[in-house]
Amino acid sequence: MKNYILDTNVLLHDPDSLMNFKTNNVLVPIEVIEEIDRFKRESSELGQNARSVSRTLDALRVKGRLSEGVALENGGTLRIVVPIKGSGANGHSGMSVDNRIVNTALAIFEADQSIPTILVSKDINLRIKADALGLQAEDYETDRILLTDLYTGMFERQITPEQMIRFRADGELEMELRGYNANEYCCLSEATNPKRTALAKVDASKKKLIAILEAREGVWGIKARNREQHFALDALLDEKVKLVTLMGKAGTGKTLLAMAAGLKRTVLDREFRRLVIARPTISLGKELGFLPGTLEEKLTPWMQPIHDALELLGDLNMGHESRRSHDLIRSGAIVVEALSYIRGRSIANQMMIIDEAQNLTPLEAKTIVTRVGSGTKIVFTGDPYQIDNPYVDSASNGFNYIISKFRGQPIAAHVELQRGERSELAEIAANLL
Repeated sequence: MKNYILDTNVLLHDPDSLMNFKTNNVLVPIEVIEEIDRFKRESSELGQNARSVSRTLDALRVKGRLSEGVALENGGTLRIVVPIKGSGANGHSGMSVDNRIVNTALAIFEADQSIPTILVSKDINLRIKADALGLQAEDYETDRILLTDLYTGMFERQITPEQMIRFRADGELEMELRGYNANEYCCLSEATNPKRTALAKVDASKKKLIAILEAREGVWGIKARNREQHFALDALLDEKVKLVTLMGKAGTGKTLLAMAAGLKRTVLDREFRRLVIARPTISLGKELGFLPGTLEEKLTPWMQPIHDALELLGDLNMGHESRRSHDLIRSGAIVVEALSYIRGRSIANQMMIIDEAQNLTPLEAKTIVTRVGSGTKIVFTGDPYQIDNPYVDSASNGFNYIISKFRGQPIAAHVELQRGERSELAEIAANLL
């Protein structure tokens, strides 16, 4: 039995966190309730999470007084903690909310040291402060997926020359693929001549390797420059794959490839009604009302990288089928949107690209995916090493969460782009800086 004291940011990050501490005691300081109350009026995702926490706590009041503790469905207990005036080890006190929460945690620890007391917070400085005062502190790790454990989406396999001939002739090769996932990509090479290679992927049945889609002529003026980009184009152009995640450092081409494939399938092939491109405005639902102008003008600072990529694609493909990005946007073929307004929508027969997905929380990523309607394909692009959202890190962001949870699903594919292709300078900078 342990006492887990939750900080506000844990509840805002995951409103269901109250139920994720097994049969232990979950303690919520009254200061946390006060902070939740300040967030509940926001129209952002944080506001939605705050309201969800409030509804959960209100529903638990039916079971008894929260100040005395109520039973949770998982066998644990929940209690709202009101601090005793003047309590706290080492005479610690302070007017800030963080200090009051630590003060409350120390009072609980001192009251009964036979029960381990742990302060759970996503605030690094609060954990440091608690540790300095002799209190055990931990990060909320229920939805953490370490980069070292993250699915790469590809593997290598050696085959005989006879198998290579058969694969090139038939476009498929039956073999033992236990342990591999549907739509996992493979680089085949001959055992006797490693320079002879072929690109393949695991079939949905996981009983054979099949050839990837041929895209040597390029897509909307973009040609794959390495095997990972070939894999990415296959995932983006495969109509059977409904969810694609492209991970890579700056300059690997993840966003450009996604947009090129989206333009081809929307404007040329007319498979989708429109191409929807969105980015988190650090974080999902960041208020845009403080910027002057219309919604489009407010979005300009956040969406300028998207427009830059569209202009580049327009320059690369100046044929009669190509139009400038502003013409495509004006015609409705391309829609650039803020993620702030996605809740409650049902997006059907469209191709969606969510750029900078590493800035999403797991709940925000779930919100986006559950908006996908019939006939829609969604693409997440991101780099877990470039996170600007203070509420997530390289292990707890929604992009990693989506990659991990959809691993092996026949309708999903993941590719990790490893080589920078933007420019020699950009590649050196990405590796050195």
